[in-house]
Amino acid sequence: MPCAITARRCASDPDVEGVALRVAFWLILLFALAAGLVVAARYNTGYALLVLPPYRVELSLNLLLGLLAAAFVVGYFTVRAVSGTLQLPARVRKYRAVRRREAAQAMLLEALQEYFAGRYARAEKAAASAIDQSEHAALAAILAARAAHGLRAFERRDAYLVRAGALAPADDVLRVVTEAELLLDQRRPQDAINILKMLNKKHTAALRLELKAQQLSKNWEPVLQLVGQLEKRKVFDAEQAQRIRLHAQSENLKRKALDGRALEEAWQKIPAAEKRDNRIAAVAAQCFVALGGCALAHQIIEQSVEESWDGDLIGLYAECEGGDVVRRIERAESWLESHPHDAALLLALGRLCAHQGLWGKAQSYLEAGISVEPTYTAHLALAQLQEKLGNADAARIHYRKSLDLAVVQLRDASGGRRKTAV
Repeated sequence: MPCAITARRCASDPDVEGVALRVAFWLILLFALAAGLVVAARYNTGYALLVLPPYRVELSLNLLLGLLAAAFVVGYFTVRAVSGTLQLPARVRKYRAVRRREAAQAMLLEALQEYFAGRYARAEKAAASAIDQSEHAALAAILAARAAHGLRAFERRDAYLVRAGALAPADDVLRVVTEAELLLDQRRPQDAINILKMLNKKHTAALRLELKAQQLSKNWEPVLQLVGQLEKRKVFDAEQAQRIRLHAQSENLKRKALDGRALEEAWQKIPAAEKRDNRIAAVAAQCFVALGGCALAHQIIEQSVEESWDGDLIGLYAECEGGDVVRRIERAESWLESHPHDAALLLALGRLCAHQGLWGKAQSYLEAGISVEPTYTAHLALAQLQEKLGNADAARIHYRKSLDLAVVQLRDASGGRRKTAV
């Protein structure tokens, strides 16, 4: 039964049918040719006379033709045998080269499998064996470097990378990107930046690595340029790019906080739309206040809160005792019409009125702010005001409440940090 099934399968296979037809055709042709030769030889009465004095040989034509055919066959196979013998060393070399190439490819494949399986020691051993034998020696060296890095064997990793550099051009993208990625993982961002400079034209992966390296090195101006390039390449959407950009702008302003001219230049380079962002405005205002640039700090706050209200930002409006305090009080009171229950605004108004010597209004605003949201800063400001007014008992009460709230806030903050660490 299985034989019958196999026969039916073979009969139904077009390739098998074609082979069978060709074999049948050649058999019929050979039989026909043999029959024709026999008939021709039977009716052929010719002969051949070979004369080589003093010898004379007479042969039938059929025998002569048979001898010639046999001589041709013997000569053909003799030439083939000699040719095959002469070509044998080259064939052996080619065969061995093919076997070595196949073995190297098998080792490289094994190295890849072991690497992605997390068995770095085996991956390194297999990749190292493939370096000298594989056509892809540079790839094998890079794979060995990655495996050595996974084992934290940095000296061996660097040696493999040097070999990869010798096997490939100096600006080979695969080697440069790999080395930069491994250096970043080792927390060596500046070395990674130097390596990436070898690439004349950076592709997206290299730009992402450079962005990470610049962030770790706190080089915020290059970060701003790289974010724009990566956003154009659709690596980040608008929201992600804006978040990274705002963080870089904020950190860049903080780095310039000790140099008034550098801080002002950095602020002027920020696009107008980003200047009105509350986070950027808060950082800039704090930096200008620290350097005594109160007028510009107040202007920044006013422009930002007009665009988008922020209670935390408005708390900075009362910083710096100089300047036109009356104008600031009037401006803050105009905001109070739209935000009557904003504790930060009430606190800022209380402090501004206290700076101007408007004790009654200051006390009213501070008490109103505490009734909305009691904070340690509001109690502290009210305690200082009561102390100036000579109300020692009231000042002591508010100092104590301020201290209690500060302790609670510190405890909550430390608890939150512990949860984050866990």
